[in-house]
Amino acid sequence: MGVSGCGKSAVGQAVADALALPLIEGDAFHPAANVDKMSRGVPLQDEDRAGWLARLGDELSRHPQGAVLTCSALKRSYRDLLRSHARGLRFLHLQVTQDEALRRVATRGGHFYPPSLVASQFEALENPAGEDGVLVVDAQRPVAQVTHETVAWINSTIRN
Repeated sequence: MGVSGCGKSAVGQAVADALALPLIEGDAFHPAANVDKMSRGVPLQDEDRAGWLARLGDELSRHPQGAVLTCSALKRSYRDLLRSHARGLRFLHLQVTQDEALRRVATRGGHFYPPSLVASQFEALENPAGEDGVLVVDAQRPVAQVTHETVAWINSTIRN
């Protein structure tokens, strides 16, 4: 979880591969109206995200053995909704600076999300530090390091 440009897709794929779990790419579940809004530089509101989050929750429910979901999950209420669909759900908060997120979004190709919306995600973000089942990591480190730390944390929480 985290703002656009924090590395959700790259880290999510690496963690899914390491744990042999399916990857659910959250952006693929946005309705066309959401993609259109974001493409035009209009930030999504809670009402826009409600159906999308419900679809993601339903998708999580289809994977009782586990899955890796990439999703911004910016607010506690969004995370709680997802938790209601998947008992024991854990969140990895990929923390980056606003400048780094902006740089990454500006240099990636083939994505509908414009750099002009990065600031709005930082404004909407409710820091999950202190919530149960959340690991906060510095995502400005290499993907391999973040993946190693994440897999070790997940494995330790499964054993406990």
